Amino acid sequence: MRIFSYFCSMNGLNLPPYAIRVREKDGRRQIFDFLRRKYVALTPEEWVRQHFVHFLVEHKGYPKGLLQNEMELRVGEKRLRCDTVVYDRQMRPLMIVEYKAPDVELTERVVEQVMAYNSLLQVDYVAISNGRQHFCWRLDYEKREYSPVANIPDYT
Repeated sequence: MRIFSYFCSMNGLNLPPYAIRVREKDGRRQIFDFLRRKYVALTPEEWVRQHFVHFLVEHKGYPKGLLQNEMELRVGEKRLRCDTVVYDRQMRPLMIVEYKAPDVELTERVVEQVMAYNSLLQVDYVAISNGRQHFCWRLDYEKREYSPVANIPDYT
């Protein structure tokens, strides 16, 4: 019952529902990450991530096998972690998605964070989401600019 009340407090996302798999283990709430094929700690950010990746796969046509959660990047001794990376069919990074908890405002600092990851990956799209708001940009490397995209693009 405690898990149910926890979810009720995390509702209100601007993402479609899906068949959520949760459990409580050793007094900790966990949610099943179908990309990593394991249960992970259920945090507000993870709640958003799981809804968003299901949205990409189930509603936008992204192949499940071309998404990766928690991708680690290294810059010298520094380690960075991309929340989700989407690949094209040639396994080149296509989009980076950065998640925040629903109560976290999506500011310029969040955009700067995802753009720092992109300096290593050089993707076509970057997106940010707190589950309530979602923003996406298409990057034009020739013009050295990025422009907003009205909706998260379909995979095709």
